[in-house]
Amino acid sequence: MPIDLTYAPDVVDLVTRTEKFIADAVLPVEDRFAGDITAAGGDDIRRELNAAAKAVDVFAPHAPIEFGGGGLSMSDRVPVFAAAGYSTFGPIALHIGAPDEGNVHMLAHIATDGQRDEFLAPLATGEVRSAFAMTEPSPGAGADPNALNTMAVRVDGGWKINGRKRFITGADGAAFFIIMARTKGEPGDRGGATMFLAPADTRGISVDRHVHTIDKSMIGGHCEMTFSDVFVPDANVLGEVNEGYRYAQVRLGPARMTHVMRWRGAARRCHDVALNYVAERDGFGGKLGDLGMIQQMIADNEIDLAASHALLVQACHALDRGEHGSDETSIAKTFAAEAYSRIADRSMQMCGGLGVSEDLPIARLAQELRPFRIYDGPSEVHRWAIAKRAVGRARKASRGQAPGAAASGLRSEA
Repeated sequence: MPIDLTYAPDVVDLVTRTEKFIADAVLPVEDRFAGDITAAGGDDIRRELNAAAKAVDVFAPHAPIEFGGGGLSMSDRVPVFAAAGYSTFGPIALHIGAPDEGNVHMLAHIATDGQRDEFLAPLATGEVRSAFAMTEPSPGAGADPNALNTMAVRVDGGWKINGRKRFITGADGAAFFIIMARTKGEPGDRGGATMFLAPADTRGISVDRHVHTIDKSMIGGHCEMTFSDVFVPDANVLGEVNEGYRYAQVRLGPARMTHVMRWRGAARRCHDVALNYVAERDGFGGKLGDLGMIQQMIADNEIDLAASHALLVQACHALDRGEHGSDETSIAKTFAAEAYSRIADRSMQMCGGLGVSEDLPIARLAQELRPFRIYDGPSEVHRWAIAKRAVGRARKASRGQAPGAAASGLRSEA
């Protein structure tokens, strides 16, 4: 039986409308400010782009239908998010960027009715932004979540949280935070974390500084924060106490795949710019696009784009079936993160001097793509987890046990 990889007409229509919206309304803004969302106006431009997206009905295609979203499955998000990602401002415009998209997904699956009303509803509609506070400065949690240092202790009516966080995307201007804190054990112990919801104006929450990075399109920046005796009532515990890592998996696998979707659009744009250039640029007695070495780079870009897409589709299919998708998401994320940087680099090379100039967007898009090999789990950690699971399966098979997937322990901030 053949596998149907086509999309329903309504999804195809949404992709078409998204492509037009990005070309007409978003790319001109991005190019005017060289991809720097802060220079473009931050939340002011976000609200303008959100309103424009709502006007043409392409806003929040992933959000629950009850909050005005499109309710798309993971598989149906693939072409829509890639179309939006053709501009680095596109995810902001459609309200599908990190960390809000992942937080909407997680809250929709885990939040209580009261938490949905207080936190999910305004987030899903774009009234506010949010942030996911997990990563910490050394010796705290980074790619190794078990190093979690931020502590939450029981007090009357709730919890008090103390700790420092670093590289918290979107923290500046966020209306609330999802805070990962240790409620059991010591740093280095497996498990024992809990997620808490806290409005940004809660006493003791401080956004201390921006950690300036080479990517410029993440609204609210990547920030260092301090939590000093932050009180969170029991009603704002997200999920069960001591089960934060388990609940975080609801967010992390899908969030990695939506990163692959969005940045696929940026990689495709690099390739398109280079193709248009070499197809018309004269050199060495003909067009550059007719030269063998240029054609090899073109072909390698096409292969990387196609392979990334195939792995992404497979991973999203697993997630839509309700599977954990540990291998599928780690493989797709690792391959795509590296492939997209290869695509940007080849595209830059094909365009020669213009490739590294500000006359074309490729150089700055390459800077946006490079951090993806670190964000949402470094490639090395994903490879470790993939290998660990493979070895576990082999050992079980050699002992005559069922070849179920081994536990990975890989959990990293999205």
